[in-house]
Amino acid sequence: MTISTLIIDDEQLARDELAYLLLAAPDVEVVAQGGNGIEAVELIEEFHPDLVFLDVQMPGLDGFGVIQRVMDRHRNLRDGENRELPQFVFATAYDQYAVRAFDVNAVDYLLKPFDRGRVEKALERVRSRISSGNPANASGESPIESQLDALLRLLKNPQNAARSPQPTKLIVQAGSRLLLVDQAEICFAEIDDGVIRVVTAQFEGQSKCRTIEELLDQLEPALFWRAHRSFVVNINQIREVVPWFKSTYQLRMNDKKQTEIPVSRAQTKRLRELFNL
Repeated sequence: MTISTLIIDDEQLARDELAYLLLAAPDVEVVAQGGNGIEAVELIEEFHPDLVFLDVQMPGLDGFGVIQRVMDRHRNLRDGENRELPQFVFATAYDQYAVRAFDVNAVDYLLKPFDRGRVEKALERVRSRISSGNPANASGESPIESQLDALLRLLKNPQNAARSPQPTKLIVQAGSRLLLVDQAEICFAEIDDGVIRVVTAQFEGQSKCRTIEELLDQLEPALFWRAHRSFVVNINQIREVVPWFKSTYQLRMNDKKQTEIPVSRAQTKRLRELFNL
């Protein structure tokens, strides 16, 4: 079975990157791409895809607005028209709170910059959902409808998304010592060859986490940003934004070495939003 797929993102580089990663999946066919929410709704109406990779943050009509319009159109189908909703995989450069909401409501997501392994995992979930079919529940809704309804209700009533607060301290191993470090003191974290190095203004050590994603789950989402595939930075510990070649940037951090960290092209938009560049 071929999974017909749309890619919707307002950044051409992000679309190209995802399309390239999907080439490794022989059962996935990218039938079209779109650069905004209006195009997304029109392309879904035109192609009736099995799967949509949908950017959350888009000017005009964002990813949530797309879902709302698709759901409205689906409910207004004439009697006898039986059209399945596509599976949606959200793509987002930040907003960890929203990511957790997606996960709770069984809607998959990808964090930018995209990771090949994470894309493959998302595709496995999609294949599993498609192969299991979409039997209606007691109210006549398919599982996809129920999940998207739950997500939209959650977004309209964010107080229902309350979760336990993130710990304010992180355990960092420095030599033989296990130190409790205030998250506000962390400048950045870097993963290299499977080891995560945590750097503060005064010292550095290692995290017990195995992946950047696992580390992000322990960090305050409003404070930490994944500026690059290998780096997570504390926004408040950025000393300087340094213009680099071909409209890219580096971040000079507030540690002793004033480490310069690259900002990936996929994260340039987020950087401009953070500092009104």
